[in-house]
Amino acid sequence: MTTYTPPSAASRVDPLFHHPALFYSTERDYLQGVGEFVRAEATGGRPVLVAVPGPRLQLLREAVGAGDEKVTFVDMRQAGRNPGRILSMLQDFADRHPRKRPSIVGEPIWVGRTEAEAREATRHEALINLAFNGRPVTILCPYDTALPERVLAEAHRTHPVVGDPDGYRHSPRYEDPQTVCRDCDRPLEEPADPLVLHFTGQELADVRDTAGHWAQTTGLSLRRRTDWLLAVNEATGNSVRHGGGQGILRLWRTADTLVAEVRDRGRLTDALVGRRRPDPLSPAGGRGVWMMHQLCDLVEMRTPPSGLIVRMHLALD
Repeated sequence: MTTYTPPSAASRVDPLFHHPALFYSTERDYLQGVGEFVRAEATGGRPVLVAVPGPRLQLLREAVGAGDEKVTFVDMRQAGRNPGRILSMLQDFADRHPRKRPSIVGEPIWVGRTEAEAREATRHEALINLAFNGRPVTILCPYDTALPERVLAEAHRTHPVVGDPDGYRHSPRYEDPQTVCRDCDRPLEEPADPLVLHFTGQELADVRDTAGHWAQTTGLSLRRRTDWLLAVNEATGNSVRHGGGQGILRLWRTADTLVAEVRDRGRLTDALVGRRRPDPLSPAGGRGVWMMHQLCDLVEMRTPPSGLIVRMHLALD
């Protein structure tokens, strides 16, 4: 059996924060790399968060022991359905254990993720390096080698350290997080025939009513319709407050998803906005974007020369 080597052994970027990617092909690889990491961290007295897709979660529960009070298990397919809300979950866990050097297993991309979801998850992986810079935390990210080659290539760009069953090593392809995020800003596909609503502050109530009636015709459940309206409310309100006082709301549906897109003249200057649970007493803002991430199944943001585009997806389930 291969001797377990901690992923921090190959770190050269940050002496405190460690963010390795682990590439695996089989369950044996997974249990050896991820299972041994979780056991070693928990045995060392560190709190551990394991956020991986359901099937892998059950595998680790059985191997590690679900009764270990130091280990918290979360199904990433649910908690991280929208990649834009994963970082907030990781930060919340780390914040609860500031003196114990917490350890996290986060697997944000699995076979079956859409291309848009995988791109936003890659953005999330890059932003981890900004959000946790200088913090005493380890975040291990497993990657199934059955994933598309482009996804695996991006993992080398977002992780300073990469590993496999043979051990960990420095990633020569690691890049600045801001560069990776810019590369994720690919043009969004245009819908065929959206409902287009122009608004200013005076038309907000009418626009929201129209969006609500439109969502009702799609068969969206009452609970999800409430989420939808809250997200649309936050996005259009942000346009009035921060995007030049006006905006354009476009609505359309695909076979299984509702999409709302807001365009305005605003700018997004902080790549981490909305990625941390906002302090209700802080004047810094970010509450609206955080709410959008929590309510929607996918949020895509783009900053063309004309301003800001916020595209929100909600599954029809």
